[in-house]
Formats: sequence, structure tokens, C-alpha cells
Amino acid sequence: MPQELNLFGGNAPLSITSLLLNLGIGALLALVLRWHFRRFGSTLSNREEFAQVFPFILLTTILIITVVKSSLALSLGLVGALSIVRFRTPIKEPEELAYLFIAIAMGLGLGAEQTVPTVIAAITILTMMALFKWNRRGNESKNLYLSVDYESTDGELPDHYLEQLNAVIGRHVSRSDLRRFDVRSNSIEATYFLDIASTDNLSALVDELRRTFPGVGATFLDQNQLPSI
Repeated sequence: MPQELNLFGGNAPLSITSLLLNLGIGALLALVLRWHFRRFGSTLSNREEFAQVFPFILLTTILIITVVKSSLALSLGLVGALSIVRFRTPIKEPEELAYLFIAIAMGLGLGAEQTVPTVIAAITILTMMALFKWNRRGNESKNLYLSVDYESTDGELPDHYLEQLNAVIGRHVSRSDLRRFDVRSNSIEATYFLDIASTDNLSALVDELRRTFPGVGATFLDQNQLPSI
């Protein structure tokens, strides 16, 4: 098989061997990136499905850069073509955008034949991200939304019910911020934003809420809107 193909007349020839080598390295980096996202990513909604996109983005970027860099005409045409492309799929989490950007950066580096710097930078970035994730997991402090709904069985709300609710919550969290409070004839609904030192406090908080307000309902939501209880 010929090592180089001059596809664009007098422009720089396209090296098939270099392209295949970079695609192979890109495939390995894509697999590493996909595993890293599955292992350390905090996105919970579509992690498995989203991770399958990385190989396509990384390898496609390598192909585009490899072809375009050999022709000035193609590079100018690519600018015009990309100006009419619109991606309608929303990126729900900033972390997803960061992983997409890493995949594109790897593809750019390999497509520009900066193989060694790209591999070193990719490994360094992913290692640092993994260390940050481990350090974050070591600190269990987190922010949660608490939604409380209570309906009195005898048709009357207890005296000073808001003060009692604030006192119960305050004994189990570092900080609480009342965001919403609805009162009806015999029921209340309240939403708090909590700073909690440890998730172990959640069970104790729910137990005391149930003792103080029999039949109370409590829902905990993290910033990904994942129900905890």
C-alpha cells in the first residue's frame, strides 16, 4: 500500500500510515476517556449512552484535521461548512461539555501529528481529574434540596409549626435556607436548601421529622435532581 497519497495536487501529501497510526492511538484514548467518564463522571441520567459518543467525536476530529491541514482550500471550505451546522442536542451538565472538549482536543492534537504531547497531556489531565474526584468523594459534605409536605390528621396544624420544623432541620444540617413555604387549612409544604456535613445525618433527620410531624413526607434532591429518599 502506498505510504503517501497526493490527493490535492500541489498541496502537502496525506500520509496513510500516519493517519492509521493516529486513528489507532485515538481509539485507545477514546476507550480510556469513555472508561474515565463512566468511572468518575457525576452525571447520572445518560452516562452509558453519552460515553459511546466519545470515540466518534475523537476519531472524526482526527480525520477532519488530518485531511484539512493538507489543503488550504479545504480549510477555508470547512469554515464555511461549519458555519451552517447546528447541533440541537442539549448538554445538560457542564461536566459533559468538559469531556466533549477533551475528546475534541485529543482529536485535534493527533490530527496535527502532535502524538506524544497529546498522549502525555491527555493522561495528565485525566489523572488530575480522577484525583480531584477522589478528593471530592472523601469529603461527604454536599448540598441538597429538602421538600417537606405535612397534612394534619386532626385537621389542625400544631402551634409554631414553622419554628418546630426549622429547629428539627437545624439540628442535623450545617446550614438551612428556606426557599418555599406553602400553607393550607390543614397542610404545609416547605422547600429548603441544605448544607449537610454527611449523608449519615439524613436518616436521623427523617426519623426526627416523623416523630415531630407524624405522617410527614420528605424528599431529598441533589443538584442532579436525583431522589435520595
